[in-house]
Amino acid sequence: MKIEVRKPAEAELRSLDVFAWPIWSCEVSRFDWSYGDQETCYLLEGRVTVEVGGESVSFGKGDLVVFPRGLSCVWDVKEPVRKHYRFE
Repeated sequence: MKIEVRKPAEAELRSLDVFAWPIWSCEVSRFDWSYGDQETCYLLEGRVTVEVGGESVSFGKGDLVVFPRGLSCVWDVKEPVRKHYRFE
């Protein structure tokens, strides 16, 4: 399962209506997480490394991230996070 990370254009953010999505925040921490649905999120603040099966993916402010349904991982929040998110 692959985590997709990209820098979206402003037009893409508008077309997805990202800024109308709910906001989630988290302090520096480390925790296990599993996705029952696909999540798309846009980071407003912070820096995170997600570990999946011995590999890691890092992302931060300004990144649009898609987590596939069924993914189990470990979140390592390096800097406090604030993000818009949507489950599908």
